[in-house]
Amino acid sequence: MNPGKKSIYSGATAALLTQHGKERVILPVLDTALGCRIERVSGFDTDALGTFTRDIPRPGTQLEAARKKARIGMELSGLPLGLASEGSFGPDPFAGMFSWNMEMIVWIDDILGIEVTGVASGSTGFSHLLTARWEEAERFGHQTGFPEHHLVVRPQGEEDPRIRKGIATWAELEAAFTWALAESTNGRVFIETDVRAHANPTRMERIGQAAQDLVRKLCTLCPACDAPGFQIMESVPGLPCEDCGAPTREIRTDIHRCVRCGHQVSVERPEKVAQAGCCDFCNP
Repeated sequence: MNPGKKSIYSGATAALLTQHGKERVILPVLDTALGCRIERVSGFDTDALGTFTRDIPRPGTQLEAARKKARIGMELSGLPLGLASEGSFGPDPFAGMFSWNMEMIVWIDDILGIEVTGVASGSTGFSHLLTARWEEAERFGHQTGFPEHHLVVRPQGEEDPRIRKGIATWAELEAAFTWALAESTNGRVFIETDVRAHANPTRMERIGQAAQDLVRKLCTLCPACDAPGFQIMESVPGLPCEDCGAPTREIRTDIHRCVRCGHQVSVERPEKVAQAGCCDFCNP
């Protein structure tokens, strides 16, 4: 956004559907950068759209789930602006050795007919343990940042439908462990981190980072139509090798495109050459 230029969303109200306290990290970011008001929408159980504990599978993609939440919030509130977030967990995209969290926040503007998505990702403490011993459960709690990061307990294994979520004290954890052990037919208890936003400070921080990415995009206006959300939509590889000059897989150009009118601008990366270690010819 141009310095001193007022956000087009200043004074507007946007609907946010959440039941896990996400407004605590989203609202301050949007209020400061956009000057808009966030109306927290209740009256719909977002767990019906899928849970991380696998008792309710999530249909569709992460983006589709976030979009659906935003639309439901807009319908319940009657507002033309809405946003919602959705997280996902899996192996890291580099070596596949560590747990990884990606957060998306979708902003829908039915006045301008645009959709903008903020994204943040990083390593996470998402972990689990199958054990018969309280001492191991206690050690797992310390390793995962319990009790600040809550835990989930169930008997036998990860798919058992009997479940206790939101365990937030050592007394609760010991009681849940005793219960699960008594219910288990194989003498094991399955414990995992509770990654619902209100139960996991690390994930909540990542949601705040996604909100910051969202406002950066909303504050970047299209040079052709002045719509928010002018952003990198495509990256073109081909940066030449510093030794042989052959094109590499390193990014040479970023293509910025408007989400409303489609106007685009190609921006060359400041780097002029790629290191030889990135070259398929010099370093096959």
